[in-house]
Amino acid sequence: MKYSIIVPVYNRPDEVDELLESLSNQTLKDFEVIIVEDGSVKPCKDVCDKYAGILALHYYAKENSGPGQSRNYGVERAKGEYVIILDSDVVLPTGYLKAIDDELRQNPSEAFGGPDAAHESFTPVQKAISYSMTSFFTTGGIRGGKAKLDKFYPRSFNMGIRRDIYLKLGGFSKMRFGEDIDFSYRIVEAGFKPRLLPEAWVWHKRRTDFKKFFRQVYNSGIARINLEKRHPGTMKLVHLLPTVFTVGVIGLILISAVGRALMHYVDRDQFYWMCFAPWIPILLYCLIICIDSSIRNKSLWVGLLSIPAAFTQLMGYGLGFIESWWKRCVRKQDEFQAFEKTFYK
Repeated sequence: MKYSIIVPVYNRPDEVDELLESLSNQTLKDFEVIIVEDGSVKPCKDVCDKYAGILALHYYAKENSGPGQSRNYGVERAKGEYVIILDSDVVLPTGYLKAIDDELRQNPSEAFGGPDAAHESFTPVQKAISYSMTSFFTTGGIRGGKAKLDKFYPRSFNMGIRRDIYLKLGGFSKMRFGEDIDFSYRIVEAGFKPRLLPEAWVWHKRRTDFKKFFRQVYNSGIARINLEKRHPGTMKLVHLLPTVFTVGVIGLILISAVGRALMHYVDRDQFYWMCFAPWIPILLYCLIICIDSSIRNKSLWVGLLSIPAAFTQLMGYGLGFIESWWKRCVRKQDEFQAFEKTFYK
């Protein structure tokens, strides 16, 4: 068997149903599916039973230990030459596995990954969040793609690696956030070069509202400092962009607020520019996001929603980065002491 698909699951039976349905429709059939139930209160066993006669499917239930350790658990029980790591909230186009197989036959690779996209059935908010995570005008270039600002590192929503190498490297760490980048860094440090397979893309649902999205990207900002501490030299200038954006936006708003306050006590015209000029770059950025997203998604409403999505993504990441920098770099706290809740025991 060539491919083993590993999916950790935590209280997502509906998502698993959609993923398994898309797997059952793959044009290439040489694969097994391993579902690892990570201590869910809402198990997906009944859903998996529906596909037992359709897919080479193996279901395992274990105590909660986080997605990284659940992936390791699945890989230890896999039989494929390659393991493909997917999140439970992705759906695959019918040619996904064939695209991977075609690429590997033409140019064998030890590790690889693919991009993600929004499906037509996604809600406007999901499409806006997907845009903010893939656009060049946010941090899509950082995450890797055709127009990337940094070298490509596979992410756990769509990652593949030879099983023997996975086991040799020890798989995912116990980090709660950034564990996939940590693993990708270790793959590169071991001398392998992960490849981006542009045609091996998935539909990725991500978060369903801005509050959950903010928490996700905030934790990603925290993880960036922890990753730099674990892998010195991996932080690039491009990783600072969300923080620069965050500080810049806050600074511009403060200048405007100071100008408004001064207008009440000093000559009104003298400080008029301080009230309104700082908003020009912010509004210009909003306009760029709205136009670009509206064109890409063919929807003005999604374009408008992409404005708060972009600010949530950039500023959430930036604020998490600043907190982590303060605790790890200024106060010199160690990884676990600074963010005890970001690790699984």
